[in-house]
Formats: sequence, structure tokens, C-alpha cells
Amino acid sequence: MSDSETTAKPAGDTRDLIILGGGLVGMTLALAAAKAGITSHVIDRADPADLVAEGADGRASAISTASWNLFANIGLGERLAPLGCAIDSIAVTDGMKPGQIDFTPKAGDGSLGKMFFNRDLRLALFEAAKDEPHIAWHVKTEAVRRDRGPHGVEVELSDGRLLRASLLVAAEGRQSPTRDEAGFSMAKWDYKHRAMVTALFHEKPHNGTAWEIFYPAGPFALLPLLDDAQGRHRSALVWTVAEKDAAGAIAMTDAMFINEVAARMHGVLGGIELAAPRMSYPLKFHHAAKVIDQRLAVIGDAAHGMHPIAGQGLNLGLRDVGALVEVLTDGMRLGLEPGDAQLLARYEKWRSLDSFMVMSVTDSLTRLFGIPGKLPSAARRLGMGAVQRMPTLKRFFMDEARGMSGKLPELLQG
Repeated sequence: MSDSETTAKPAGDTRDLIILGGGLVGMTLALAAAKAGITSHVIDRADPADLVAEGADGRASAISTASWNLFANIGLGERLAPLGCAIDSIAVTDGMKPGQIDFTPKAGDGSLGKMFFNRDLRLALFEAAKDEPHIAWHVKTEAVRRDRGPHGVEVELSDGRLLRASLLVAAEGRQSPTRDEAGFSMAKWDYKHRAMVTALFHEKPHNGTAWEIFYPAGPFALLPLLDDAQGRHRSALVWTVAEKDAAGAIAMTDAMFINEVAARMHGVLGGIELAAPRMSYPLKFHHAAKVIDQRLAVIGDAAHGMHPIAGQGLNLGLRDVGALVEVLTDGMRLGLEPGDAQLLARYEKWRSLDSFMVMSVTDSLTRLFGIPGKLPSAARRLGMGAVQRMPTLKRFFMDEARGMSGKLPELLQG
């Protein structure tokens, strides 16, 4: 199913959901819903072949324990398990000065999550969706009209086809046109930073350790990846630079870029070289004041976008998926339709507090570690030393990293 002609259903095909956006969050929703017997149209303007082409996207994502449970519960565990690298510990340091925190779970507690290349996640999702009868997948097309009324929703595609459903779900990412068309008010600000993203080969094994090194200009993260087929050690890099310095960083030759990265690594992984294309994107915060409207639910980056400092962006979107599917399944079991206002209100109540708390903590960390000067650095290291000596507090932070805190949807439980 590689193009809109082969995946199209007849005009007017009615399903439970119309999902706008077939990325990591949108397609996970479609598959999770399908496992619960909920049918969907998935609409994406991209060509899946472009998204999973070798070398097209070198980005990687940290998948929390809760998010891994979701993937396993919708049947992707066997496919994805060999492709993920366990995060066995996290080292947090202020500029590699004394006083770092080491988050290492006790024996038997499992890892703090797994690192996956985004391409591998997409391949697994797309392969599963291709053979799922509950999913009608429409690619290389987009919605040009969205009508939501008391009795259902209707979407007209750019090729003229009409699709109908009970509920419209916006999973279009940060620039969601559906969210904006619905007039949702947004809390948003620009961090005036840019994330430089790639993957590195390195001389020494990472031993499953993720490094979060805080510099006044922004955090510098090294995240463990599986060795490649030749046995070369790899880690993902997310290097935050001030927007005023970003043009210079982007213009660097690969050799200059590697020298700058190596200077910030202090030799923790030995010699390094590039293992993936370099990419960059601006860092901004946005949070929708509400995530529902008449027959509309907003999920993932369309609802909330945050700094990548804690690696929780995708995980927060996957929690949206688990909550929405659970709410819809419970309601449909009682004879309610997916677009029922009571169900949507329950989804919003469930997700609003959790997403706000995660985003608030992430934003506070970004600001705290971004204060320059010797005194703030000394204060931060003093605080980190205190956390290092308090097992209960460390346990709290590790549970947050795993995504196992708060009221979890069933799909995200073990």
C-alpha cells in the first residue's frame, strides 16, 4: 500500500475515526485503536517510502518503559525488541564538573527506557498498518476541508474524495492546521535555541549510559544506540545551541562540527566520527489550553511541544494515545459513539494535568540549567549532590523517566 490509489476506500467510506497525520503518534493511535476493534482513516501528505528511506532521517527517540509497554501491547514488541538499545543508567552533570547524579536502577528493576532510530519505529508501524483491515491508509494527499457537526465529521481530501467518521483526531504535529482552524488558544514561547541532531560512532563502548551534560548555552545529550552491523559503537547526539550561534554551527564542515562536539564530551567515549546526517530544528514551547472540541481530539505535538531536555516529547504523545483509546473503548462498550462529548471530556480531564506537569518540569529544568555564572553552577551542583545521596528522590526521578508515574492507561502498563 504505497500510494493513495491502492489504499483508498470508496468515496464516503465511514469509519470510527479520521486521523489527520500518520507519523509516529498518529499511526500508533490507528494501530492501538484497531486492536480494540476501532476503525480509522489515516491521512498523511507524505510518501511513506520517503520517510523510511535509508539516510533520510538519522534522528533517534528515547522510548520510556510505559511507551515500550504500549508498543508491545499492540503487537510490535517482537519486531522492535532487537532494534532498541537499553538505557541502563543516566549520568547528569553540570559541564562535567564534580557533583554529577547517576541514575542507575536496582537489579531486577529493568532499564530506564530504550533508544530507537525513528526510521526503525516508522518501519514497524507502517508494516503493521499495511496489513490491518481496520485501517484505511491514505497517503500523498491531505485534508482540504474539515466539517464537524452534531452527527459526525466529514473530510474532503485534495484528490476530491470524501471520508466520514464519528471523531476527528489531529495528530499533525506542531504546526497542526486542524488545531489552528478550531481556534485553540496556545501558551507558547521561543527558547531561542536550536537542537543540532545526529548520531556518532565512538571509540569506547557506552555501556548503556545516557549522558546529559548541561552547559549555559544549553544541554548536550549523548544517548546510547546499538552497535552497527560492523560492531562500531554508536550514540545519538542532541546538542542545543543558542539561535544566534546556530547559523555558524550549521555552516561548519563535518570536521569542525566533530571537533566542537568532542570538546564538549571531554573524552568520555573516546574518539568520535559522524554516523548519520546532521539535522537541526528550533526549540519552542507550546501547550494547548484545551485538547478537545466538538467531535475533535488533539494529540501529540499538535497538543504540546517541549524542549527535548528530558526526552519526553514522543512519550507524552504516546500517553495521549493510550488514554484516548481506553476512553473510546470504554465508551463504545457502553454503546456510545467515539465522538461523544462525555468521552472527549474524560480524555481531556485525564490528559490535561499529566501533560501540564511534565511540560512544567521540563521547562523549569531548561531555565534552571541555563543560568550562567559560577554561583548558579555551584548551587546546581550542590543540589545535584543532595539528590545523589537521597535514594527516594532518585527513585522518583527514575519513575518519571520510565513514564511509570501517575494514572497510566492500561495499554501503557506491563
